[in-house]
Amino acid sequence: MKSICVYCGSSDNVHPDYLAAARQMGATLTQRGLRLIYGGGKTGLMGAVADGAIQAGGEVIGVIIPSMNTPALAQIGLTRMDVTPSMHARKARMHELADGFVALPGGFGTFDELFETLTWAQIGEHNKPVGLLDVRDYFQPLLKMIEHAEKEGFIFSEHREGLLCKPDPEALLDAMANHHLPEEAVKRWMRQ
Repeated sequence: MKSICVYCGSSDNVHPDYLAAARQMGATLTQRGLRLIYGGGKTGLMGAVADGAIQAGGEVIGVIIPSMNTPALAQIGLTRMDVTPSMHARKARMHELADGFVALPGGFGTFDELFETLTWAQIGEHNKPVGLLDVRDYFQPLLKMIEHAEKEGFIFSEHREGLLCKPDPEALLDAMANHHLPEEAVKRWMRQ
């Protein structure tokens, strides 16, 4: 892995532990020689993860749409800012640039990006690792819902197991570096 795409919230009105974890994730990526790919914002966890990487001397690529590329919303000091014409193009560009994906706590946008990434892995569009940084047990209710969906027959176990979850950036990145989505996972879904 050379680049990790981080999905996360942009709200500033969150517990300080979330912001600290995002800064730590950015710094940890840099310490491991990994490039940060993210949504280009400067608020909330988005700004914190970028700040952590920038302050550690890392390479940071933001991917943003024109309406968000404003002084109030867009991070400064990035290695590069890619401006895409739409949210669909933005997500495709982040997928193209990344070798793995991490979701930090966030809202609808984070969930959208996370589930699209998982869905693409499920149907064989990529085999890149996907992880959750579970700060303050934020993702535990979501994981319970995913387990429920598996129990009810909507998700296969190998797809659920493809979503890695750790409370610490180092442990999560270690798990991602050692993870390989089994070939059978795609074959089972696609009925090959």
